[in-house]
Amino acid sequence: MYNKYVEHNRLIHEDIETSFLKRRCTAKDTSIKTKFNHLMLYYPEFAVIFFWRIGVSKTKWLKMFSKDYNFKIFKSTNIKGGLFCFHPYASVINAKSIGRNFEFRNGLTIGNKSNDNSYLPVIGNNVTVGAQVVIIGDIEIGDNVVIGAGSVVVKSFPSNCVIAGNPAKIIKTL
Repeated sequence: MYNKYVEHNRLIHEDIETSFLKRRCTAKDTSIKTKFNHLMLYYPEFAVIFFWRIGVSKTKWLKMFSKDYNFKIFKSTNIKGGLFCFHPYASVINAKSIGRNFEFRNGLTIGNKSNDNSYLPVIGNNVTVGAQVVIIGDIEIGDNVVIGAGSVVVKSFPSNCVIAGNPAKIIKTL
């Protein structure tokens, strides 16, 4: 599996490095192949992201390596490298684009208001999203933004801030 899908895929390499670092994993052999094998064996949430990246849905590999998370990333969503999740349970991601180093937790909903895919969010680089967050509409979230748990984001926000609430508002500028 490594040779076919991972060896020359820069986005998956970034996902591996990010997951290994954020989980504070250690290994004597620090090759990308060893890290990949470790993450696939011990972190089923990584397997879900990996199989999404390679375009596999309900196959024997996905069933063998991952749990049923009720998790969906729409194929039309463009996500840069460094995608990381702690718990992908009950999450749906349908965005125009998501930047590098996107981190999220369970219960995330990203999408549109009226089933019109021309009105989807654009999310910048280095965005961290807490649990049970809703991000909907034709909005933009800047780079280096932290979105607090339980927030409902229905308008655009600039870079370098912490937002939270229902509706979300800027809590702190970074």
